[in-house]
Amino acid sequence: MRMSLAQRVLLTWLFTLLFLIMLVLKLDEKAPWNWFLIFIPVWIFDTILLVMLIVKMAGRCKSGFDPRNGSQNIKKKTWYLIAMLLKLAFCLALCAKLQRFTTMKLAYVFIPLWALLIGGMIELGYNIFYVRRD
Repeated sequence: MRMSLAQRVLLTWLFTLLFLIMLVLKLDEKAPWNWFLIFIPVWIFDTILLVMLIVKMAGRCKSGFDPRNGSQNIKKKTWYLIAMLLKLAFCLALCAKLQRFTTMKLAYVFIPLWALLIGGMIELGYNIFYVRRD
């Protein structure tokens, strides 16, 4: 299953637009929905990404797979998986806080997001300043 760039962009915009519409309705108090329902488009999109990532990682286990650049590729895929799980943890903690299911401080809610952003900056720096040796 390989999606073209146009399909990925369209899917991203569709889920983002749906999430923003539901968020505006909730913030304007037009919809008395639960915060977990507002984030459903985000979680559907994340589920699609996670399934595609897991399928690609599991594809490395099949027989006859050519492991060219395998070490770097699996590290990158592992980072993507960790990033998706950090984003999921942030969304769940944020919804729990907004729905008042928990009394944790707001700073604790943002810890997964901060870890994700710091990891993203480290990956960006690594990709910019990494010198390939031929």
